[in-house]
Amino acid sequence: MSNVKQDRHVEEDWWPHPIPANVEFGEGFYCESAQIFRKMVSKKPGAVVIGKHVSCYAGCSFAIGENGRCIIGDFTLLNGALIMAEEKIEIGSYCLVSWGVGMADSDFHPLEPAQRLIDAQALAPYFKDRPPRPKLKTAPVKIGNNVWIGMNAVILKGVTIGENSIVAAGAVVTKSIPANTIVAGNPAAVVKTF
Repeated sequence: MSNVKQDRHVEEDWWPHPIPANVEFGEGFYCESAQIFRKMVSKKPGAVVIGKHVSCYAGCSFAIGENGRCIIGDFTLLNGALIMAEEKIEIGSYCLVSWGVGMADSDFHPLEPAQRLIDAQALAPYFKDRPPRPKLKTAPVKIGNNVWIGMNAVILKGVTIGENSIVAAGAVVTKSIPANTIVAGNPAAVVKTF
């Protein structure tokens, strides 16, 4: 059972488009609105793979780049999260991801000042001499099982969060976190282990 119809439209959805064909989902999937996939660029099969009994509420957004991929385990709840994958973001089973959480496997712009100038021109839709975008650095993000990520937390590229861990509201996670750990702050630091 799911609220996604056979034609991939969501029941009683205000968004007129169906869930993209390259989004795979298991039984019991709940999607508040197909608009959460409006920022998907990838056309590759399996760009987003969602497990069984996953819930995605309307505040979510999957910004999946041309070569990006996102995998979500069973019984995970996403409530207003922004998932930005140029390479890969993997979220385990039984995770709770709150409002305003951002996960990114890239900086999305070059760190070098001269390259950012080129990037700004490349992103200007009406600039007649638009250069190609500079190559961006990516590193996968992996969230273990039974992780709770609090409101407005940010998970940056290359981070792994171990199972059973908690990321406090507003934390900015720049380094990997072991299992059974609570982190808070900017940058996130360990406040408790269990």
